[in-house]
Amino acid sequence: MRVLIIEDDKMTSEFIQAGFKQAGYTTIASTTGTEGLQLALTESFDIAIIDVMLPGLSGFEIVKKIRSAKITAPIIILSAKNEEINKVHGLECGADDYQTKPFSLTELLARASAQIRRATAISEPTELRVANLRLDLIARRVYRGETPIPLQPLELQLLEFLMRNKGRVVSRITIMEHVWEYHFDPHTNVVDSRICHLRDKIDRNFEPKLLKTIRGFGYVLGES
Repeated sequence: MRVLIIEDDKMTSEFIQAGFKQAGYTTIASTTGTEGLQLALTESFDIAIIDVMLPGLSGFEIVKKIRSAKITAPIIILSAKNEEINKVHGLECGADDYQTKPFSLTELLARASAQIRRATAISEPTELRVANLRLDLIARRVYRGETPIPLQPLELQLLEFLMRNKGRVVSRITIMEHVWEYHFDPHTNVVDSRICHLRDKIDRNFEPKLLKTIRGFGYVLGES
């Protein structure tokens, strides 16, 4: 899935981009209304997050021009203006949703996912399973069978990444890039340490053992 982000505040834009990348999206971004509109008209995207107050063109103008070009991808307006009249205007321009600032990234991701589901009529999975290991993606809870397994946020992200790649060997560097989102010294043991803690929680008292080390290559989560 590809998300277009048009936001003139660099810190906010990078924050949104990081969140969507971690959730598995590809991002394209612009900090001006004029450039943002050009991207919207020339690049393919599955959803757009558009700020209202932009240099060049306002977010409302961009939404109107996107809809005039017969582009039907969902659009979420992002704005510090929370008055009802602004929300109504945004929706009348053709936006599908309106998120006010300051905002929760978790909520923005959930709104984006809901809009994409409506647009594509494809249901996103609500849980991931490997054998009797289950991750509830809505409640963000993990179980082996019926036994709940409390995980720290980073452990939860690590497990989700491994479950989404079940049966595949993933390298330490790949894990670093997708879970931590920046590069470590490749000789660091930070991944090994986290994997060790995660394995202790999800495997030590359960069968079958699921999290395996493939020496010299990385790790794999699976039944065999």
